[in-house]
Amino acid sequence: MKPILLLDESLKVEVFYACEDHDLADNICLKMTEDCVEGERLLRNEESHLYITAAQARALAEALLAAVEKSER
Repeated sequence: MKPILLLDESLKVEVFYACEDHDLADNICLKMTEDCVEGERLLRNEESHLYITAAQARALAEALLAAVEKSER
């Protein structure tokens, strides 16, 4: 999947299935990379990984799609 660029392209979000963690429940990764000066950072590190379960990923996707639907009305 192509990275999602946010905040004037200073925050890159990548979402992928971490196949090396196939035996774990939280094997979907949200990788966030920030390219900005330290004083403007949202995250403590330049790169952070958040691993979530399939159910959590589905809930997040559904919440985002619901917000999109309301925004487009």
